[in-house]
Amino acid sequence: MVIIIFTGIIEETGSVSRIARGSQSCRISINCSRVVDDVKLGDSIAVNGVCLTVVGFSRSHFSADVMPETFEHTTLHSLNNGNRVNLERALRAGDRLGGHMVQGHVDGMGTILERQELDIAIIFRIQSPPDLLKYIAAKGSITIDGISLTVVKVFKDSFTVSLIPHTAMITTLSQKRPGDMVNLETDIIARYLERLIKVEEAAAEIKINMNLLAENGFL
Repeated sequence: MVIIIFTGIIEETGSVSRIARGSQSCRISINCSRVVDDVKLGDSIAVNGVCLTVVGFSRSHFSADVMPETFEHTTLHSLNNGNRVNLERALRAGDRLGGHMVQGHVDGMGTILERQELDIAIIFRIQSPPDLLKYIAAKGSITIDGISLTVVKVFKDSFTVSLIPHTAMITTLSQKRPGDMVNLETDIIARYLERLIKVEEAAAEIKINMNLLAENGFL
């Protein structure tokens, strides 16, 4: 089994050149340069944090299909010609993991509530779907539109991140304003921990129930 992993370190921004829309899907073409250096059909490229499969390419662009599930639950459905997007190729064996482990499986969309410029940093406060907030922790990792960032604070319905000048310069996030939607992918480690805890709790419950049955003469 091949596991596709990204790092959340954006390689370049590309420009949407064409969108062929269906009722619940689309084929998107993106002008770019760096990520097509060694591209092959079937390669994975993250577009605003969404893992897409290359179905066509040239020296200056690639095309990918956006399936109904992805179309509905990510911001790709709102892209238009000329929009800039964050791009990253999948991690290769031996590459440095500069950000954190990112799958390119967007968990949901968030809404930018506030944008504040503080000295050289840009602070964003982002509203998150309630079912995702439990995976978001202060000083933990979060992926926003494909960008690996560190969570600053977590609130009842939102969280904040701080954008350094370098990230602001090479990604699209610095152009976002309150009201804009962004793709969110939570830290996979938090999800595995939750799964492990649930399995252990279920096993403990079964053990207790079996003991009770034995004590009461059913076993």
